[in-house]
Amino acid sequence: MERILVPFAGSGSGVGELTWGQRDIWEGMTRLRSSLGVGGVVPLAEGTTVEDVAGMLRFLVSRHQSLRTRLRFEPGGAPRQVVSSAGEVPLEVVDVGETDDPCRVAAAQWDRYYHREFDYAAEWPIRMAVVRRRGAATHLVALCCHLATDGFGAEVLRADLGHRHADPVPPVTALQPLDQARWQESPAGRRHSAASLRYWAGVLRAVPSRRFPEPPEKPEPRFREVNFRSPAMHLAALGVAARTGVGSTSVLLAALAVALAEITGVTPVFTQLVVNNRFRPGLAEAVSPLCGAGFCVIDAAGVPFAQAVERAWQEKLRACKHAYYDPDGMWDLLARIGQERHDTIDRACIFNDRRAPHRQEATSPVSPAGLAAARAHTTLRWVRPLNAASEPFFCYVNDVPDTIDISVAIDAHAVAPAMVEATLRRMEDVLCAGAR
Repeated sequence: MERILVPFAGSGSGVGELTWGQRDIWEGMTRLRSSLGVGGVVPLAEGTTVEDVAGMLRFLVSRHQSLRTRLRFEPGGAPRQVVSSAGEVPLEVVDVGETDDPCRVAAAQWDRYYHREFDYAAEWPIRMAVVRRRGAATHLVALCCHLATDGFGAEVLRADLGHRHADPVPPVTALQPLDQARWQESPAGRRHSAASLRYWAGVLRAVPSRRFPEPPEKPEPRFREVNFRSPAMHLAALGVAARTGVGSTSVLLAALAVALAEITGVTPVFTQLVVNNRFRPGLAEAVSPLCGAGFCVIDAAGVPFAQAVERAWQEKLRACKHAYYDPDGMWDLLARIGQERHDTIDRACIFNDRRAPHRQEATSPVSPAGLAAARAHTTLRWVRPLNAASEPFFCYVNDVPDTIDISVAIDAHAVAPAMVEATLRRMEDVLCAGAR
């Protein structure tokens, strides 16, 4: 393996506190002892050279402070972010033999990157490799530490590569992490966070303590992931969205709430919604992690699906409005409410729609025959054991075209696998009935 050092130079440097988004993800990273990397493997167009990939890496790191940020650890205190204006970032070149499959080699390289924690104080928060066969670059492997970006920020990076050869290159308009942290620590930022936390205090004091019934057994593997793929849910969700005028995320959230209420018997359904926060001023094209937890309390038991959709949409709006706050304040709030109630609030149910916006656009209603035909292609499979689960029930809607592709990572000692399967299948039933 060849290692090339790619020089970079960009504007801005300094030392500051972590942003709210960085603090939130740092808690999960330290708890799970994982860098929770964001990225993937991309086949390269014919004719792409190693020098082209080095140019991409130089362009992105020079342009975005988030990719040239490391941590400083001080005794007795929280880590701080250190942004450098210049340096060298490594690019690895992996040559494969005549009989090797470049795709498999790239996947193995990604796996090595993902399962090795970053050295947060010494290593730049991006790892990149190019797979080369017979002198031609075939695949790009890229992984960013979650402190540098989130899934939505990775989309910003991909889009930004389109500016690489522009003349002139448009300036970065988003607030960089150091600027974000300064605003968050300012009086205006503290007031904003306090207002959001006051709102959430009222919500959290009113919700049931438990999300799921105790599983009848403690199966192994304890941490596992199921994948549910349904073209019918895709058609149904977009059809309901077109009819109701709300986004398909709210439609899927309503279906989840109806299914959980029926399967678990716990109402109202209380779930955390992962909120992108890039709709806020100055953050539309931010790369650094910005996602926050908004809470949705949806009473969906025994109501018509159209009413459940309306309630889910209203809860989603409230969650988005109040999901930008200091996570330290939220952890303190949860501890105080737990002491008041003499019980810990279970936040085990998380919903994250990771689809690109164009996959969420409404279409015309689908016919019953079309839905029935599409349901024949539904699949459910347990895909892999996990080293750990960040939460007992974490539901992701993946960015896959022409289908609803859902992954649910669970702690099977807290949530019964059979209950998860039943919930996913009931979601499909509810959506298809609602579409008709």
